[in-house]
Amino acid sequence: MKLQPIDTSVTLKDHIYERMRAAIRDMDLYAEDADLRLDERSLADQLGVSRTPLREVLIRLEQEGLLAVKPRRGIFVQRKTLTEILEMIVAWAALESMAARLAAEAATDDEIASLREMAAKHSLTKAGAEIAEYSDDNIRFHQRILDISHCKLLGVMAEGLFVHMHAVRRRAMGEEDRVSKSVVDHMGIIEALEARDGGLAADRVRDHTMRLHDHVRQFWRGAEQTDISKGEAR
Repeated sequence: MKLQPIDTSVTLKDHIYERMRAAIRDMDLYAEDADLRLDERSLADQLGVSRTPLREVLIRLEQEGLLAVKPRRGIFVQRKTLTEILEMIVAWAALESMAARLAAEAATDDEIASLREMAAKHSLTKAGAEIAEYSDDNIRFHQRILDISHCKLLGVMAEGLFVHMHAVRRRAMGEEDRVSKSVVDHMGIIEALEARDGGLAADRVRDHTMRLHDHVRQFWRGAEQTDISKGEAR
């Protein structure tokens, strides 16, 4: 995990929390060789803070389910079990498909055009060669659909899933030629939104996310048996 020193002129604990959460979000949590163990002293040194406010933030992140404290073993970034991952993807599919339905009615032409601008950065051939960059843009694409729905509560609900959805999509994007499939799906979603067809947009978003669900269910079976303390899934 890499962290940046914080500006102590603003609320210290809030800054620490935001930096820690962003760092967890940017980790490749579901990579098979992911190092999930955290060193409290190293974290404090990187942030340039004492360990007392850091510990308060670690407790908060543990309460949110992002960290796990193992007695006599240390602090670990918490991964979801396979069952939890699959349920989380289903929940995201429900939230984003409703967001797409609302966006077809509520979004401005410019807001919908912003999705096409995002998608235009990656052609079928180019995206496959830039998986890391495409993975990040892919997440921004899905967040943008939530944004242009103009339903704040959907965004708040999705935020609770975001860290893990980001990590799941990042790993899955490099598997089974999912990049090229994603590019095609995104264009179909954009076309439905441009046509102001809320039902079709919702269906395409839901089907797109449920294909991720089916992929994870088929190829990630080993995630259910491994142990978080070894830098693997619990």
